Order: sequence, then C-alpha cells, then structure tokens
Amino acid sequence: MALEAAAVRSRAAELLAAHWDSERGHTYPNLTTYPHQWLWDSCFASICWAAVGRPDNGLRELTNAMSSQFADGFVPHIRYAGNGSGRGPRSDVSSYTQPPIHAHAARVLSADLALPADLLGRISAGLQWLWTKRRTPDGLLYVVHPWETGVDDSPRWDSWASDFLGIADWREVRWTRESFTRLDLYLVDETIFDEQGEAVGSRVFACAPAAFNALAAHAAAEYAALSGEREWERRAVELAQCIDAHMWNPGAGLWSDVPIVGGGEDRHVPTLDGVLPALVTADAERAGRALDQLRDPLRFAAPFGLAVVARDHPACDPAGYWRGGAWMQMNYLARLAALRWGRTEIAAEIAAMSVAAVERTQFAEYWNIETGEGLGAIPLTWSALVAAMLD
Repeated sequence: MALEAAAVRSRAAELLAAHWDSERGHTYPNLTTYPHQWLWDSCFASICWAAVGRPDNGLRELTNAMSSQFADGFVPHIRYAGNGSGRGPRSDVSSYTQPPIHAHAARVLSADLALPADLLGRISAGLQWLWTKRRTPDGLLYVVHPWETGVDDSPRWDSWASDFLGIADWREVRWTRESFTRLDLYLVDETIFDEQGEAVGSRVFACAPAAFNALAAHAAAEYAALSGEREWERRAVELAQCIDAHMWNPGAGLWSDVPIVGGGEDRHVPTLDGVLPALVTADAERAGRALDQLRDPLRFAAPFGLAVVARDHPACDPAGYWRGGAWMQMNYLARLAALRWGRTEIAAEIAAMSVAAVERTQFAEYWNIETGEGLGAIPLTWSALVAAMLD
C-alpha cells in the first residue's frame, strides 16, 4: 500500500505541475476546458498541493483565489483569465460566489506553514459577508444561482425550470446540455446585482442548500480553530443547529434543501449533498443514518462511486453530469464527514474507490459510477485530491 500511495501522490504531483501557472499563481482545472481560476477548484488544489509536499504552492494558490475579494468581503467564484461574459455584469470576475472551502484549505495548509494575517482576514471577511448578506430569518444561508453550490445541474434544481421551459410538470423535463445552459443563463438574467456587480438576490431562484450550509458551518469552525475567535465557533454551532432544525428529512435519513424563492418541489431528491451536514451536526443518530448510506449499494455506494444521486432514485444517471456520476471533491468531503464520526471503514472504502477511479479515468473531472469511464475534462486537477485521502 505504501508503494501504491507513493505512486498515486507522484502522479498527482505531476498533474498539478503540468497545470500550474507560475505567473498567475494557480493551477488551471484543465488547460483547454477550464482556462480560468475557480474558487472552490483552487481551494481543493491548495489541499492537493499540501498532500504532495508543496504547501508553498498551496498557499500561493489560496492567496490568489482570495485576491479578487471585494471590499465588503464578497469572494467571486471565478477570476477570469481573459474577459469573461455571460455570468453577470462584470468581465473581470464572476458576480456569484461558491462554497467557502477556503477556511478548510487554510486549516490544512496551517499544518506546514504559518498563514499570513492578510489571508486570515480575507477568510474572516468572506464568511462575514455570507452571514451578513445571505441569511434567511431562520438563520440559514441561501444561494441565488445553482452555480453558487458548485453542483450545477443537480436534479434538485429541476423544478425551477418548469415555467421557463413551458412544461407544467418539472418531472417531464428531458434534460440536455442545451436546456441546462438555457436555464443557467435565464437564472443569470433574473439575478439582482448591486452597483458593484455582486449577486444579491433573484426574482425567481433562491434556495438554502443543505451542503452549502454544512460547508459554511464547517468553515466557521475551521476558521475558529485557526484564529481562536470564539464568535466563529459559536456561529458554527448555531448554523449546525439551524440545519438540523429545518433540513432533516427523517424519511430519507438525509438533510434536504429549503427553497426560498420559486421551485423546491424536488428538494427531497436524495443526493450526496444531503449527507454532508454530518460534517457539523451534533446528532450522532442522524449522522450515522446518513453515513451508513455511503456503504449501501441501493443508495450512494457503487463500483466506482460515490454516486451524487442515490442509485435507487429515478433521477440517477450513472454517467450524468451532477445527476449520478462520481466526483473526487465530493468523495473527499464525504470522507471528511466519515472521519469526524470515527467511521474509518467508510473513509478507507472512499479512499480505495478514489484510487481505483484515477487509475481507470486518468484523473477525470467526473466518471461513470458503474463502469469507471472518465467523463468531462480529462484530466482535471481537483481529482488530485486522491492524494489527500491516502493517510
């Protein structure tokens, strides 16, 4: 196993090096398909750099991912390599954000490096922006476009498409790449932007996603551990309690999204996102029920899993883009949740399936859960996260 782990880390290091831009100070997810810098891609890449023994590159990557932060704390989800278009009113950066993985990435890097005060300040400001600008009266955090979740075309968003596509029942939608794109751009058109170009609301779409809230609560706890600021520890606990109070679905044994504006009939589609609040809940029974489904072949366990949509649900497409196929960063996050509860057997299984996936797919963006066929951009740098799952 030691030789296998060394070989996997070596290949991951080669992948990262081949996509590193020393001038811009970050790795491209894929040189052809994804020529920009994405927020959560770079946060994961920072973790990858640490796993292959180059935390210095990881620190530079994370620092640059945060460098386009606005004065009020908003962190754009894309820094365009050239002029951007179609994602809001700005051409230099995106007007949307993404899950705040930055605090966890910083925590990982802190094991090897002293973190600059400026970076910690930016992480704090980014979290403060979410708590100030994106909270519901119930205390949950909401997004105004599926892009902000990172899970772009999940079946959880299908019900928002009925009116737009002229279909009375969202279950009748026959999704194609073209219809996904049309919906995404429609939701951009319906977004409300402030004078800086930040997305601050939407006329037709707003949702408090279970995973986004879990990752934000986890980020608050990670930042509290880094900074010693007890207020963020309190906020992490408070948000976790809100997640349990408003999102637990006892029938499915998972947490579900809470729709805010429009849609929401598909909120209970069982997805891997519904497992991730195990990262932060204090309820051992709920965490156990959710995590057990990572080993259940009728739910999320698959030959080359984890499936992002439960295999026993009609919406699951084993090769679908966010509709059943497996993704390395979701494996990584699910493994973190398992380790939090001492579920080392689950963590080991996720690591093993992740190694098998990179062997079969050559570090693909995502892959077919049944066959292991690589899909999307091949290679994609966040699949180097396998190197962070070998301990």
